[in-house]
Amino acid sequence: MEWLTDPFTYDFMQAALAAALLTGLTTALVGTWVVLRGMAFMGDALAHGVLPGLTLAYLLEVSLFVGATIAAVVVIGGVSFVQRRTRLRVDTGIGLLFVGMLALGVIIASKAQSYAGDLTAILFGDVLAVTGADIRVAAVAALAALALTVLLYRPFIALALNERQAAVLGLRPRLAHVALLALLAAAIIASFRAVGVLLVFGFLIAPPATATLVTRRVPVMMAAAAGFAAIGVLGGLLVSFHLGTAGSATMVGVTVAEFFLVLAGRELRDWIRASIAGSERVSRAVP
Repeated sequence: MEWLTDPFTYDFMQAALAAALLTGLTTALVGTWVVLRGMAFMGDALAHGVLPGLTLAYLLEVSLFVGATIAAVVVIGGVSFVQRRTRLRVDTGIGLLFVGMLALGVIIASKAQSYAGDLTAILFGDVLAVTGADIRVAAVAALAALALTVLLYRPFIALALNERQAAVLGLRPRLAHVALLALLAAAIIASFRAVGVLLVFGFLIAPPATATLVTRRVPVMMAAAAGFAAIGVLGGLLVSFHLGTAGSATMVGVTVAEFFLVLAGRELRDWIRASIAGSERVSRAVP
């Protein structure tokens, strides 16, 4: 068991574990709503759309969180503007902002070659270098995500299941949608230290998607997503430590692998059940 416990005797691994677990909890809660609402593309656009805000804030030596927040507001506002002022589908507006903001971020980053290492950490995360301040931010984000999920559970669940019905029930689906977008943006901004803006989308989607394979009840789905995220964090950090791979990318890779493993297990289970049922029908048919 030393291979399991020894890595976490180091302070940097303990800090990485704490930050990543908190990030996993936040993204599991928010990601469940994203998956149920069918907002994966919007989540991806937001995750990539904060890049110019982060890079510009870094170069100007101002708060990265302020820069990311401004960029997230630009993405959300831009998508809403395109949707209201044109006849284009919402996914077209998302695609335009997604590509445009990503391109702008790369352009800004290309003008700062001397900061390549730090900008790489912003893009892909550096969970092994998180600080106490990063852990506190992750903790606040997790508590906020939990509190808002509880307070806005009915509007969010109605919005995810039937937006028109939510309006009939007086649950103000447009306001709930804005609140969900704000929560999504906050989760992404709070998570970039641990997993980076280009990888946080994996944390948002993979654990909740895996949870949908094992349950249909939303509270159970959230708990399962948090569990899958925790397994991905622990497994990813262990693999990263022993094999010397990138910590953030390895964690995300493990969470994605979990989805396909659970899917394969479910398909195998269904095949076995179908085979047994077929055998029983044949045995009953034979006199």
